[in-house]
Amino acid sequence: MAFGSSVASVSTPSNSSIAPNDHNVASAGNDGISSLTWSPKSNHLVSTNWDGGVRCWECYDNNAQIQALPKAQVNHEGQSPVLCSAFSADGAKVFTGGADKAVRMWTLGQEPPNGIPQQIGAHNSPVKSVGYLPTTNMIVSGGWDNMLKFWDARQSTPAMEIQLPERCYDLDVQQSLLVVACAGRHIISYDVQGQPREHSRKESPLKFQTRCIAAFPDMTGFSVGSIEGRVGVHYLQKVRGKDPFAFKCHRQENNVFSVNAIAFHKFGTFATVGSDGVVNFWDKDNKQRLKGFPQTNRPISCANFNAEGNMFAYASSYAWGKGSAHYTPGTPNEIYIHHTPDEEIRPKGSNRTR
Repeated sequence: MAFGSSVASVSTPSNSSIAPNDHNVASAGNDGISSLTWSPKSNHLVSTNWDGGVRCWECYDNNAQIQALPKAQVNHEGQSPVLCSAFSADGAKVFTGGADKAVRMWTLGQEPPNGIPQQIGAHNSPVKSVGYLPTTNMIVSGGWDNMLKFWDARQSTPAMEIQLPERCYDLDVQQSLLVVACAGRHIISYDVQGQPREHSRKESPLKFQTRCIAAFPDMTGFSVGSIEGRVGVHYLQKVRGKDPFAFKCHRQENNVFSVNAIAFHKFGTFATVGSDGVVNFWDKDNKQRLKGFPQTNRPISCANFNAEGNMFAYASSYAWGKGSAHYTPGTPNEIYIHHTPDEEIRPKGSNRTR
């Protein structure tokens, strides 16, 4: 199916998962799920929640039958909302940020004092996004204080600070590429091979507020999603035969929904999830939708593929995009894991396998 097309829903769906055999993860929390992150070295899955919790599961895929075993949980101070997470390159540590304005580090397998992860950094406003820089072993955090900060976990002061043009809404790291999306539709890319250096600064190709950004696995560009149900694909360097473009998605009849997350697969294809409760798999190089899943009965707030690419975790949860006025107390917050065979996510005409 071509980019920009959608499947209209004529009634409210009853299903909360995109496929009937998707595994419902136990103990997913009591409030909105803000991020899902996989370890780069194992099948450990971490979630962050608006209830202040950071939770970890060990996941298994046995012949397409998935299990997720709860392993541990820590909480940010005062149970303040946790908004973001990232793993270290060796999978041993988890870095989180949130409404307590702190950047925190949790060493898996260790119980921190009072169940609160160690604080390694701070902003003057909530921390919206964090990432890990494998080339320098530093942590990067973007806040609503218009600051981008780089941290060495062994030091209490930032190794470097960069003033952003506006609040940070999202950031992503792929090896030596860091992309940052800010309010005001600003998008800035950095070379973080050594000391961070600005590579480019541009206005988002989308006309409305940015919601999410994800760097290509090959570092040649990024995809950006907005509140208008649209995704932009942009190249930071000239790639033969490929030009920037944008397409519509996450629209149901005349209603437009936010693109809440973009998750790249190791094949270079990607998933988008939206407040319409829909998950789509896309092939940017061939400009086609690989798979559109049935609409679910709640927004999909976040999602990610594991490193091997055979498991896709997604959260069926209120995303807080419309504030407290649209939140119904008692609304379930669930995490599902979808077994992802190659034929669902591999580019058409490709023979690539895991």
